[in-house]
Amino acid sequence: MNRRYSEEQIRMYLAEAASGVPVRELCARYGFSDASFYGWRARYGGARQVEAVDLRRMRQLEEENVRLKSMLADALLRLELLRNRTGRRGHGKSDH
Repeated sequence: MNRRYSEEQIRMYLAEAASGVPVRELCARYGFSDASFYGWRARYGGARQVEAVDLRRMRQLEEENVRLKSMLADALLRLELLRNRTGRRGHGKSDH
């Protein structure tokens, strides 16, 4: 039988194997061959590869967050300098 498995199902099987369920047991339970399992693992990656991708993405997001915070701080500083230069305090009222 040539059954097609969705990517979500395959990732679920890979996660089960990563949690310690033997590959042969997964094959018997869900009806696929061990060759299919190892092919999927090579194609979709095991749990360690997913974690590495997640860690890499998180590091990229943290770097972007630092960059954006710095840009915001620079913009707020420029705004404060402009307000001081024009004599406006940003409260909507004059200091008179």
